[in-house]
Amino acid sequence: MPEAESTETSAPRRRQARGERRVAQLLEAAAGVFCRSGYAAASTNAIAREAGVSPGTLYQFFPNKEAIAIELGGQLLHKAAETHGQAFLPENLALPLPELLDAVLDPVIAFNCENPAFCALMHGSGIPGHINDEHEALHTGIQERVEQVLGHLTPGLSTAERAVTAHVVLAVFKSSLDLILASEGAEREAYIAEVKTLLRRYLEPLVAPLPTTP
Repeated sequence: MPEAESTETSAPRRRQARGERRVAQLLEAAAGVFCRSGYAAASTNAIAREAGVSPGTLYQFFPNKEAIAIELGGQLLHKAAETHGQAFLPENLALPLPELLDAVLDPVIAFNCENPAFCALMHGSGIPGHINDEHEALHTGIQERVEQVLGHLTPGLSTAERAVTAHVVLAVFKSSLDLILASEGAEREAYIAEVKTLLRRYLEPLVAPLPTTP
């Protein structure tokens, strides 16, 4: 009897595992289609072709393109939040500015390079409002974290001045990210280095010197 029960319970688990693999396959295919075509121009038929399944199979798991985008966007936003948590660790505040920029920017750049669908979804046209709302909340959180870092680095600035500086830093990084994602290899590394140099030169005059050890 215990053996029969084990067989009965293992079948639903196998079906669940197959379903999870199929969902992951469809989301990976959607990410590729969204990157190439953009969300607005993408279709469920194109996503099904990319995944190598029939449209009917796709509809077993997602009723429409919006549902796919919401699931994929939710997963990417969760990963992005985790990445920013790693980037803005409190111990990074003790680093000199060049090392601080490395510690903050490197994981964020790596995330975007590894997940190009994130930018395609978050900055494309026609994106479901649910995704836009969550992305706006993420962006607001990043803005606040950058202002907190600036509060530590630039005690001479007022709260309003730090907010403006944070907006400039984020705008520079966001616009530069397009160049980084559109390139590869040595060219990509050169753009990353230039972005860090630009931000360092912008921030250096504002940053209070680190205390020297007697």
